[in-house]
Amino acid sequence: MHAFSQILKTEARLYLRDTSTMVLTIALPTLILVVLGLIPTLRKPTPDLGGQSFVTYFTPSLLVVTLAMVGVNVLPTVLATYRERGILRRLATTPASPLALLLAQLVLALIGILASAVLLAVVARLAFGVPLPQHPLGFAAALILGTAALLALGLLVAAVAPTARSAQALTVPVFMAVMFFGGVYLPRFLLPDFLAEIGAYTPPGVQALLDAWTGTAPHPLHLAIMAVVAVTAGALATKLFRWQ
Repeated sequence: MHAFSQILKTEARLYLRDTSTMVLTIALPTLILVVLGLIPTLRKPTPDLGGQSFVTYFTPSLLVVTLAMVGVNVLPTVLATYRERGILRRLATTPASPLALLLAQLVLALIGILASAVLLAVVARLAFGVPLPQHPLGFAAALILGTAALLALGLLVAAVAPTARSAQALTVPVFMAVMFFGGVYLPRFLLPDFLAEIGAYTPPGVQALLDAWTGTAPHPLHLAIMAVVAVTAGALATKLFRWQ
């Protein structure tokens, strides 16, 4: 436990020193929200969105930005970098095992995602009158399972990428797919129905997040798919992961 706490403190200091990454992973969704919220038309309710404004509709989709960046971009790149530099191999010879480093990275990833979600919700509520998630338990379940699915996919990339450069190459298509189907590049109501439907079952399961935010219980199948992805990708990552 002492070794893990020391590694966690060290990794936290390194994370806080990397200001650009911290801002991108935590504050970027809120910055996008503020930019959109400054456009008066986007704050007006519209019948096409069920009487809500575009800002209100789009806010849950902005969570996908942080989830994608942390889960399938930052996490696998960091772990692949540590493998490439021999840090994981050297840790295996000390009381602090490589597993402790992996757990520390997961803890920091979860803290960053939670901080980003709280910041987004608070700013959306105070600045633009966006309601807080109306189905708290459903939203928590959707966020937890969606996060687990993306982190598992990130670990799977880290498991098969021997270098940081190869990890970045592998994460690009995954990241773009998550952002696209998550409705970040193009709002989901503008997507063809079949693409929007695919996005409902694609990590992090943005439809479940949207439903819970607006007060509807997430569809059990959406949550089940995220759980299956998390377990399957996590199991494969465990089997394929190499410390050196």
